[in-house]
Amino acid sequence: MPTLMPDIANHTTAQTEGTLDWVGMSNIEMPMMVASQGESDRMVSAHVDAFVNLKEPQAKGIHMSRLYLLLDELSVNNVLNYKSLVSLLDGFISSHNDLSDNAKVKFNFDYLLRRKSLLSGKHGWKAYPVTLIGLLNKGQLEIELSVDVRYSSTCPCSAALARQLIQKAFKEKFDDHETVNLDSIHEWLGTTEGVIATPHSQRSVAEVKVKLNKSANEFPITRLVNLIEEALQTPVQAAVKREDEQEFARLNGQNLMFCEDAARRLQHTLNLTSEFDDFWLKINHLESLHAHDAVSVTTKGIENGYLP
Repeated sequence: MPTLMPDIANHTTAQTEGTLDWVGMSNIEMPMMVASQGESDRMVSAHVDAFVNLKEPQAKGIHMSRLYLLLDELSVNNVLNYKSLVSLLDGFISSHNDLSDNAKVKFNFDYLLRRKSLLSGKHGWKAYPVTLIGLLNKGQLEIELSVDVRYSSTCPCSAALARQLIQKAFKEKFDDHETVNLDSIHEWLGTTEGVIATPHSQRSVAEVKVKLNKSANEFPITRLVNLIEEALQTPVQAAVKREDEQEFARLNGQNLMFCEDAARRLQHTLNLTSEFDDFWLKINHLESLHAHDAVSVTTKGIENGYLP
């Protein structure tokens, strides 16, 4: 006959009465099959936070194992999409009877995408850090998708200063020539003396959060990444041959950006996109000139929406 084991959560009361906003677990390691719009379902290695509120002031605590087992059921037998995320949140609440009426879950994972090189036709993998948050608060549902996209930013100021030095070097080289031979100029421009200075650029990160509207089913991870990279034009590359590196240099030269420029590009792109109810974005230019970073933050600016 099995031994009866004590259940402290059910048979004792709180030492000090009070309600709690969130109780649960964080950093749960769990594989998840994720449904992304336009892609095949993909397995990811996720770290999950799972919470419910504790609205009963005398209750000792929640049943954390119930949250874990619901996550495990999703991991083993289902695909993480809009519908299953809503069902998971409903399950968190229903598994806690009169203890809870709010639920929250957060999934953090790297989403790998196969990306094509700029010119050579080679392919390589790029990892995009993704966060999915589902919140069910008094029956009101919010689902948020966040992604970080790395790109290159070349400083417009340093580009102008570099051009000035090149102009000065050109004048010094050819000022005493009555006529200038085209071939001589062409040859000179191919030397380090001809391009005496180059603008500084840096690896940069766009952090973008969007609120999904109810028309979603699969998560638009790839769609959001593509929107960001197409707006910025200079995403970091995977597989690179020399022709790709040269094209990357050209794209950087044609897309000079302060952090304000990058933020406005993304703001404009996301304002034209109807599938997101709201957005928040943060541009981080990880300076190569300074020891600090240059940052811009903006939102869609709707009433009761994201705050900067």
